[in-house]
Amino acid sequence: MNAHYSRLADTIVRHSLKVLPGDHVLVEATDIPDAFTTVLIDRIADAEGCPHALIQSQKVQRAVYRAATTEQMTLLGEVERRRMEAMQCYVGLRGSHNPSEMSDVPRERMNLYERHVWTPVHGQVRIPKTRWVVLRWPHPSMAQAARMSTDAFEEYYFQVCAGVDYDAMAKAMEPLHELMDRTDQVQITGPGTNISFSIKGVPTVPCAGGCNLPDGEIFTAPVRDSVNGTILFNAPSVQRGRTFERIELQFRNGKVVGATCSQNVAELTSILDMDDGARHVGEWSIGVNPFVTSAIGDTLFDEKKAGSFHLTPGRAYDEADNGNRSDLHWDLVCIQRPEYGGGEIWFDGVLVRKAGLFVLPELAGLNPDALGRA
Repeated sequence: MNAHYSRLADTIVRHSLKVLPGDHVLVEATDIPDAFTTVLIDRIADAEGCPHALIQSQKVQRAVYRAATTEQMTLLGEVERRRMEAMQCYVGLRGSHNPSEMSDVPRERMNLYERHVWTPVHGQVRIPKTRWVVLRWPHPSMAQAARMSTDAFEEYYFQVCAGVDYDAMAKAMEPLHELMDRTDQVQITGPGTNISFSIKGVPTVPCAGGCNLPDGEIFTAPVRDSVNGTILFNAPSVQRGRTFERIELQFRNGKVVGATCSQNVAELTSILDMDDGARHVGEWSIGVNPFVTSAIGDTLFDEKKAGSFHLTPGRAYDEADNGNRSDLHWDLVCIQRPEYGGGEIWFDGVLVRKAGLFVLPELAGLNPDALGRA
């Protein structure tokens, strides 16, 4: 485990954050083993950065959120925003012994946190103004969701996070980056899915080990009012402590006009009614990580899976801004590999990916066999 810890910490400090002498680095660790947090802090110090640690517990956070008031969350947001403004780098280490820990926090209390803390601290400062990376931690709950033993999942976790040649991935992304920058119309088809939108004029951003671990996606955003059709997401998603499966959204002129799922339908509606931007899309992304082999209900993993894409109700990123604003940013994943029913992605009438594999010769370097997995 010491070797795993060292390799992951080095990936975070040297590749993801590129810590420079004098950089202030906030390590926000929630239910993370002290042994890894201390290794990471040591690596930051080795790079001559200035480490800061915020150690948290999800059970304690649940108690705070259940007691949330507007005054309390406003003050918390002000304090945390000031600290974030002093940072050059941020690491979010997010562990969860129980992914449903927040499931009984009243939705109006979670809205207070999202509006007065998450948006001003992370949405307005951390994401646009720091070098940041976020990652989950391989607790047994994640192994259970992946239907793997704890030991096997830990090996899998460190492989998909820090065993990838991110430099080779970044180089292989260049042709897709250029193609997406030239593309106007996107059409996606598959079981339960026939949706189209424009990405014309919206920047494309390749991600190869920078902001997320595991990484391996290239994202943009649809022109805000251009999304039309129906999409069925076949990967589970956890939001507000609740698991949603088989979410189906119907779009008309960019807005969600119909939404259903196999469970928690009322909560799905509540989330989409959070604000006007929650019913519009702020991101569309293609996943290419060859070592992410199954959907486990954790978005940071599932959205990177080779052969997947995700579409995001809610806020757009500044780097690929289509003008959509919201307190929500919910990445919903659809996997198009044959074992998930297949599917196709078309750019301006040209088939780009079929059954999860790129079919254009210039994009073949992004297929799993080329990036390290047959």
